[in-house]
Amino acid sequence: MFAGGGDIFDDGVFGGHRALFLRNDHGLELGGGGIATPAFAAVPGTALSTQLKRRFFADLDLAPDLGARIGSLTWYRGVATCIGLCALTVLMAPGFETPIYGTVAPALTGAEWDAARAQAITPLAQGATTGYRVAATRLVSPLTDTPERPMIEGTAKLAFGEALVSVLQRTGVGKADATQVGQLVSSAMPLGEIQSTLLDYQLGRRPEKSQPRPLEKLELRAAFDKRMEITRVGASLNLKVIPIAIDHTPLRVQGAVGSSLYRSARAAGAPAKAVESYIRTLATRVPVARLGSDCKFDIIVKQARAATGEVQLGNLLYAGVSGCDDKVQMMPWESNGKIEWFDGAGKGNKTGMMAMPTNGRFSSAFGMRRHPILGYTRMHRGVDIAAPWGAPVYAATDGVVQFAGRSSGYGNFIKLDHGGAFGTGYGHLSRIVVRSGQSVRKGQVIGAVGNTGLSTGPHLHYELYKNGVAVNPRSVAFSSLRQLTGSDLGEFRSKLNQLLSVPVGRGAEKDED
Repeated sequence: MFAGGGDIFDDGVFGGHRALFLRNDHGLELGGGGIATPAFAAVPGTALSTQLKRRFFADLDLAPDLGARIGSLTWYRGVATCIGLCALTVLMAPGFETPIYGTVAPALTGAEWDAARAQAITPLAQGATTGYRVAATRLVSPLTDTPERPMIEGTAKLAFGEALVSVLQRTGVGKADATQVGQLVSSAMPLGEIQSTLLDYQLGRRPEKSQPRPLEKLELRAAFDKRMEITRVGASLNLKVIPIAIDHTPLRVQGAVGSSLYRSARAAGAPAKAVESYIRTLATRVPVARLGSDCKFDIIVKQARAATGEVQLGNLLYAGVSGCDDKVQMMPWESNGKIEWFDGAGKGNKTGMMAMPTNGRFSSAFGMRRHPILGYTRMHRGVDIAAPWGAPVYAATDGVVQFAGRSSGYGNFIKLDHGGAFGTGYGHLSRIVVRSGQSVRKGQVIGAVGNTGLSTGPHLHYELYKNGVAVNPRSVAFSSLRQLTGSDLGEFRSKLNQLLSVPVGRGAEKDED
């Protein structure tokens, strides 16, 4: 039994013993069953310890009311807190004698004030013009007709491939005027040749609102060397073509190769596409990596300069190297309908023989053999290439068709003359797509594999001639070299001397990358 009429409860294990506590009017007292502890004793981490901490900090007030309980310990603690905060404020202040400077924005004037006032919301008493909208009263009478501007000017863009008439109609030009403009422009040049350009137009006053405005004036840059003006004279439109003077002096760029040919040429002002073409062309005659840093590159590019300031850069006209052992002079020249690069002596690039005139496998070799149809041994003047019926047959290299037609045991037969004492023959074709006297290029389709003539199956009979005598195509590897002669060589050298007389200088205002 416990005195005081309190409640007995078990608070768990304390120090290895179970402790019983008695709750009474004075708090908690040890009831027995464990080690005696004073009142309010608590084990750290237990529920009782947590309750005591909450009660202690709940009564702690760091900023008490200084108007109440004056002279008590709580009041003095509040005074000390106030003094400490004031001292901390004084210590953190910049000083009573040090002023704190501030800036004031200058007053707006002129156009800045007008722009700010138009965007600001100000009181109506100060003449505000924003946010004030009211319905019209009976004193406001509606206009019978809305006035229009007498002239409208604008600009439209004509993209490459767009129809001129459609663009004009989208800008507000009437169908009749747009059609008439299209007819006038097409009479001067095809509409499809007009590049991307801007259209500056003027539209006049219309007689009725239901009618489109009449076109008064139209200006456009139809071509690099041509400008057009269309103006209204009475009820009709008149076209005036204004030519633009063009200077076709080529652009010539020179400089040292340095550590990088490409970077040096670009830094000197040569266009990127021209430098790439220059390097490819140069590589056909001399390894580019072998060029020393002291070598001088020489690039001439086609250039057109308009009197209005625009510049157009075209293809590469000359590729040269000087100042070192590897001296190169190369210029493109059209011969027999084909553009090739020739050096200063009129020599073209070497072209090799195509290894296989069709896709297939060798089924019969060159030499003596027993004929599969005739049954006796005789000379096989070429090689047989087994391929599917109808497979394309290509020209071995550039040449001229010497014969194309039926030739006894060869069936459909083509013979090409490649110059330099060489020629090729193609037999047993199912189809011939070239004619005698026609010039062909290396890799061009000239026929199709077949089974015509004395043949046991679809294949290509391929022959190679040297000085008119058939030789083994698989044992001969040769390359052809074009050489300009006669009048062609004279014209070539004259053109080369003209290019070499072009002064060195960038001459262009912008690059064409």
